[in-house]
Amino acid sequence: MRITALVENISDGSVKPAHGLSFYIETKMHKLLFDVGPNSTLFENAKKKNIDLSKVDTVIISHGHIDHGGALKKFLEINKTAKVYLQRSAFDEHFVKVLFLKFSVSLDKSLMHSRQIVLVDGDLRIDDELYLFTAKAPDSFYSKANSNLYAGTVPDDFRHEQNLLIHENKDVVMTGCGHSGVVRILKSIPDESPAYCIGGFHVFDPISRRTVPEAQLNELSVKLGEFTNVKFYTCHCTGKKAYRYLKKKHANISYFCCGKQLNI
Repeated sequence: MRITALVENISDGSVKPAHGLSFYIETKMHKLLFDVGPNSTLFENAKKKNIDLSKVDTVIISHGHIDHGGALKKFLEINKTAKVYLQRSAFDEHFVKVLFLKFSVSLDKSLMHSRQIVLVDGDLRIDDELYLFTAKAPDSFYSKANSNLYAGTVPDDFRHEQNLLIHENKDVVMTGCGHSGVVRILKSIPDESPAYCIGGFHVFDPISRRTVPEAQLNELSVKLGEFTNVKFYTCHCTGKKAYRYLKKKHANISYFCCGKQLNI
């Protein structure tokens, strides 16, 4: 399995960074994208990495925020065959609240009716290799960085968030932002313990530019200590400060920046 970060907040210097996320993944059976980022950054960086996005057969959008699905319309213009999987509620209205104002971070709802879109309600086994699942374990860690995010007029409960379990020689979980909590997500995997977990921990608020309090980082650190056999590659909404804090305590956590490639 080969995983390339095509969109992420920090670049390794070979490509353009952007606030968002997109991973290109080659498996035995698939060429897939996990998220597509906010804008044309995906296409610029794919070209630099000699990745032909027209050959992608599967797209997973982790949740209904524009920094993960904003480039979907353009992707569908260049790729007419890939199936795109989203939770049905990903096309609901989503907002970020700044002081007393709310700003939309929603996906383009007109894309909901594309013939390539597959709307999912809960968990779905796509095939022997790919399994989509939502967080169902008890909520053991709720990040304060979620507090300004809304679904319509109410605080977001992230029903629209899904995760991808890839079965190969070693199982890999892709979590996107992990709004539901990375520990909760891992504990929602049925009867399995993955070798890798890749995605954000959402302990950094990009609007206020603040990391959650150290007490909450410590709480997360203690819970991550239950997963010593999992190799974590975090990114995006974890933020530099939180990553440095967690890295000091856990040798099995690394940062996956834009342009980096991981061979598993």
